Order: sequence, then structure tokens, then C-alpha cells
Amino acid sequence: MNTNISARLKALGIDLPPPGPPAAAYVMAASAGNMVFLSGHIARRDGKPWAGKLGQGMDTETGKAAARAIGIDLIATLQNHVGSLDKVKRIVKVMGLVNSTDQYTDQHLVINGCSELLVEVFGDAGKHARSAFGVAQIPLGACVEIELIAEI
Repeated sequence: MNTNISARLKALGIDLPPPGPPAAAYVMAASAGNMVFLSGHIARRDGKPWAGKLGQGMDTETGKAAARAIGIDLIATLQNHVGSLDKVKRIVKVMGLVNSTDQYTDQHLVINGCSELLVEVFGDAGKHARSAFGVAQIPLGACVEIELIAEI
């Protein structure tokens, strides 16, 4: 188990926001045994969907920043669901969807924004299996959506 995750967050200058509500008919987190499944979180900036399409007016570094922002929101939801991030044994899987053109092929680099953050926060326990997909559209026009599975 991890210890002192809140100290790591503070050292990184990260204040977790209040977890957001679901946008439709689902819950933001569900547990099965010692596994926690977080619903897809879309990129938000200034409280609104971070809209855009990678390869069409949005570059990889901006997409990576959006994915990092989602990582912070995912951590906030995880903390809200389990009570303490110190209960997290490991991050098991991340799946990222990148709103991108047919020609854009750097989805994996965009999702690194979230993956790298998880390792910064959870150390070796933050290393995870991952998938990254390019999609034609994400709800509300968001540029990135990410879901996560954790073991507690």
C-alpha cells in the first residue's frame, strides 16, 4: 500500500478539486472486491469541457496537458470513493480516448500526460497497463477522456 500520498500531492503543488458529478445515467466510481473502476472523465478547463480535436487546431502538448488535468480529476474521484489515497495498492489500468483526426497518430503521447502524473503521485504503484485510442468525437466535444482501474 502507498503511504503519504497527500504529501506527494502537496510537494507536486496539486490541490485536488471536488469530484465532479456524472454527466448521464452512471456513477463516477464502482467497486467490485478490491478493485475500483472509475468512469471516463473528460478534460475540463475553467470548469467547462476542454473542447478540441488533436491534429486540427490542437497540438500534442496541449492534449497532454488536458490528459494531466484529467489525471488530477481521476485521483480526486478515487480519493472520494475510497476515503484515503493511501489505501490504493496500485493503479492497474488506464484507458484513454483522444478526439483526433484520421491522420493524427500520437494518441499514446497525449495519454502520457495522465500516465506520467500517476507515477509521480503513486510511485511504482502508479505504473499501469494502458490503452490509447483515437476517436472521432468525445461527449461535449472534449479533447480527451480517460478511465481508470485501481486496486485497493
